[in-house]
Amino acid sequence: MISLSKLIKKVNVVLCLGQQERLITNICFDSRKVKTNDLFIAIKGVSSNGHDFIQQAIDHGASVIICENQPDNLINSVTYITVKDTSHTLSIISSNLYDNPSSKIKLVGITGTNGKTTIVNLLCQIFTRCGFKVGVISTIENKIGDLTIDSTHTTPNPLQINNLLSQMVTEQCSFCFMEVSSHAVVQKRISFLEFDAGVFSNITHDHLDYHLTFKNYIDAKQQFFSNLSSKAFAISNKDDKNGLIMLQNTNAKKFSYSLKSNSDFKCRVIENHFDGMLLEIDSIQFWVKLIGQFNAYNILASFATAHLFGITDDKIITSLTLLRPAEGRFEVFKSQKEVFVILDYAHTDDAMSNVLKTIKNISSKSQSIITVFGCGGDRDRSKRAKMTMQACLYSSKVIVTKDNPRNEKQEQIVSDMLEGLEERENEKILVIDDRSAAIKTAFALAKKNDVILISGKGHEKYQDENGVKILFDDKEEIFNNIKN
Repeated sequence: MISLSKLIKKVNVVLCLGQQERLITNICFDSRKVKTNDLFIAIKGVSSNGHDFIQQAIDHGASVIICENQPDNLINSVTYITVKDTSHTLSIISSNLYDNPSSKIKLVGITGTNGKTTIVNLLCQIFTRCGFKVGVISTIENKIGDLTIDSTHTTPNPLQINNLLSQMVTEQCSFCFMEVSSHAVVQKRISFLEFDAGVFSNITHDHLDYHLTFKNYIDAKQQFFSNLSSKAFAISNKDDKNGLIMLQNTNAKKFSYSLKSNSDFKCRVIENHFDGMLLEIDSIQFWVKLIGQFNAYNILASFATAHLFGITDDKIITSLTLLRPAEGRFEVFKSQKEVFVILDYAHTDDAMSNVLKTIKNISSKSQSIITVFGCGGDRDRSKRAKMTMQACLYSSKVIVTKDNPRNEKQEQIVSDMLEGLEERENEKILVIDDRSAAIKTAFALAKKNDVILISGKGHEKYQDENGVKILFDDKEEIFNNIKN
């Protein structure tokens, strides 16, 4: 148990009614999970408002309520604390509950539309190979040293984040590499964390279903850097037109990386093949197993971060030569029929373009590219037709299929994906709703040395449809067909 006074330390309390010296068992923002002597904090969410469930929380045993608006009927045995912003307050009390773990570990946040997961994965590999014990908070998985924990969100809620960080501190991890989503910034899940570094990968149109405008999306990313302290450093991709905007208002020490511009850290792609790339950083040439210019950016961002934390370039580059791609991020397989199969997570038009450009540049003119992809339901509809256009631009055949339709009708998703296509592009399209059948068809169409891109789901092991998550794994489907 923890005292209420310790829990609300540094919270800007507007009004406190009731007994102030209490022992709290746990913090809850879901009234259904409240138990005796818990603190319930009423969060205003996207689809519901926690203030509507204050009485339910009290009925379940909550002894303290934190809210922005006091309920009409107050109960004498309950303490009511009014604050201006319960989302920000949740971040503070979550940190206090676990004794401010982000101050006891080097916390590195990576944000951007594409590349977050890969950069986190690469940093984990580099620092581990250089002798550090590290933690990871990412889309694919959370890690505490050698322990792997399933991940449910790109950036978890404040209680989960601080719980994970606390475990990392207990296990003597020196660093934590964490994906920072735009949703997490806006929802203030990270507002009370002490970051030692921030890394920006790139930004393209995405999540407009949530942010509504591209400017709001940019502002959310920028806010992460604006909140960094002067003790931290910030690294930005200078080749991205919004890269320098990210660092405009930060107090952190500023650094840039690029492949095309003058910057603090530069990289050059010398050779690019299906089995890896030859890169040059600081006049040192070395081979990596990752593929594509977009991965050169991810590698350079990781190199810059390690360098700024004091790891010698020799150690970093030795580690880079041993890197493995993150699961479902441009993973390359080869079938018995000598067909190249690429599994990727690309789910924006920019990511689709980057992946297909890379495949096109590596491939010969005789190699056909067959792309299998879908678009997620209940998400940004504006990118659907753009993704299909990119797929048609670089592919010989495009198989449109399901990708987590969620609560949206697949017919509507497909209609959006095919909107505005010209006859030449329509001729390339096959619509096969069943994703397993779509992948099987791609294998049947592919000839020797052709390339199949299976995109959109990457590491995911499920298909989300009508509120039900059905087991489905693109990689398993690849293995089922790769022997044919």
